[in-house]
Amino acid sequence: MTARPPGEGTAGLRAVALGGGHGLHATLSALRVLAGRGVVDERVTAVVTVADDGGSSGRLRRELGLLPPGDLRMAMAALAADDAAGRRWSTLVQHRFGGTGALAGHAVGNLLLAGLMDTLGDPVAALDEVGRLLGVRGRVLPMSCEPLDIEAEVTGLGPGGPHRIRGQVAVASTPGRVRRVRLQPARPSACPEALEAVRDADLLLLGPGSWFTSVLPHLLVPALRDALVGSAARRVLVLNLAPEPGETAGFSPQRHLAVLSEHAPALRVDAVLADVAAVPVPDRLVRAASTMLSPGGRVRLAPVAAPPDDAGGARHDPVALADALTEVLAGLPPAHAPAGAERRT
Repeated sequence: MTARPPGEGTAGLRAVALGGGHGLHATLSALRVLAGRGVVDERVTAVVTVADDGGSSGRLRRELGLLPPGDLRMAMAALAADDAAGRRWSTLVQHRFGGTGALAGHAVGNLLLAGLMDTLGDPVAALDEVGRLLGVRGRVLPMSCEPLDIEAEVTGLGPGGPHRIRGQVAVASTPGRVRRVRLQPARPSACPEALEAVRDADLLLLGPGSWFTSVLPHLLVPALRDALVGSAARRVLVLNLAPEPGETAGFSPQRHLAVLSEHAPALRVDAVLADVAAVPVPDRLVRAASTMLSPGGRVRLAPVAAPPDDAGGARHDPVALADALTEVLAGLPPAHAPAGAERRT
């Protein structure tokens, strides 16, 4: 199965965004803006982490043995058609039941995806079906077709450390300091369609998002990591607006880069994009990025944060992020295949 029907939607760069949760939703929303400007192809591909074990997704995963659908659902909603039908279905799949009964806390889209995965026996086919329902022009794909667990090495939890903790929720909320994460099973297979999309991409975006549980897991799937390392696409790393309580508490922007390099030392990126207000000492970030930038790569600081939401949370502004990405792409040299790589056409 091809990631894109030949001859369709080829006006701009073929873009693939990798991540999960609200961070991936922000990136996909920015790519939708760029698609409207003709900078990227409207058929954006999302490659989504599948290690969630909390909330509605965790319940469905434990009860049915399926991929956790929550992050996949959020990516689908971000790419839904911007017309009356697309908005109606997007609102519905994002709707979460209240009350105290069996459905309490479940999102409609999670149940829909779980039902389709269960009946079709193929998570990619299930996602494509929901994509057609929402009028998605691109594609949402899991990074692996098997549900995965995150295991972390954590210090600061008491004597005798480091300790190992397991599960996305446990890692994201740990009061300790996460040093390293791994996946269980240890060497999972990548989704073939996701691999094809990465290999065919002109632009790859990694981040923002929960660093240890949404961003780094893509680099722990061997075939997917190798495809990212060997890609001829321009690779852009988008940093978070702020450290996250628990998972990355106290992390500086440069510490985020160091952790990523520790998990994927061979990965090179063409640009590191960060919010200007989130980088108090730009020179330190530039120095930290120098070891992972490709020749001609750059660090770009821009105002990409939206005003705080009602809960005071930090989030990216899709239009501002799209503007910054446009400037980043304009300043990068043309993509070149790495030595020994063959460009797929």
